[in-house]
Amino acid sequence: MCKDERTKVIHRGGGAEAVYGLGFIGAAIYFISLAPTFWLGVLGFLKAIVWPAFLVFAALKSLGV
Repeated sequence: MCKDERTKVIHRGGGAEAVYGLGFIGAAIYFISLAPTFWLGVLGFLKAIVWPAFLVFAALKSLGV
């Protein structure tokens, strides 16, 4: 019997990827819709990739840390 036939893979924690994916789509739509030029739209897309960093920064700033 091959090792692949005996092994069972269990994936857990799939909800985080879904939240990040939906957040990415929402952030991309938001940032790109505010962009008046193509290159600012590209910058908006790049911002959408790292939106959690903006969220954590704002949360820490509001907490005074």
